[in-house]
Amino acid sequence: MECPICGSEDLSVLKSKTIPSKKKETKEFLLKCNDCQHIFKDNISQKNPVNKRLIISEQERSIKTSIDLFPNEELAIGDILISEYGQIEVTSIEFDGKRVKKAIISDIDTIWASSIEIPVRMGISVDLHGKVESYKVDIDRDIEISVDDIVKIEDYIIKIHTIKTNERRKNSGYANSGDIKRIYGRPAKLNNYDHDFTKNIIKKTKKIPKYLRRNK
Repeated sequence: MECPICGSEDLSVLKSKTIPSKKKETKEFLLKCNDCQHIFKDNISQKNPVNKRLIISEQERSIKTSIDLFPNEELAIGDILISEYGQIEVTSIEFDGKRVKKAIISDIDTIWASSIEIPVRMGISVDLHGKVESYKVDIDRDIEISVDDIVKIEDYIIKIHTIKTNERRKNSGYANSGDIKRIYGRPAKLNNYDHDFTKNIIKKTKKIPKYLRRNK
């Protein structure tokens, strides 16, 4: 909104009221221009919210629910929404049976999101040349982890060679822990490390490749 006299956008709201209807909501404002002191009325109309299917990922469980959003707004992967389960980050959008990066809300079929109010659960695979030690750890969502980082997990110190994110595998570069599903590494003969996730372990398993199992 801007002043009809001088064009300034430096305005003060003197009064406001909401006028609801079946199809849209109108907000009416009494405004004062802080530059020329002109007082005038203006309004903003917006279609009423629509209810959209929402699937929230909380670590290893999924919550099926719904959320009310304004239909003429655009939603994109990475956007933050407030749901009945707290703050969530949009991770995927379904439109016309396809996954897209962004869409107008009225066109969206389903929204996938992850909670950003709980720790992220990340997998760690330690390649031991014939068997794999696999861990799951709960860590903060904003840790920057890079390929070639050195990680301590229990008695192992490993060098990361691959990062699997929600979108793809990375053999170079970095990702934030909130986007990482699993990291892969091999033991390294080093004493120093970038991250120690030993205290964050919530599950540990040993995996033996099928070809070794057949030879037993």
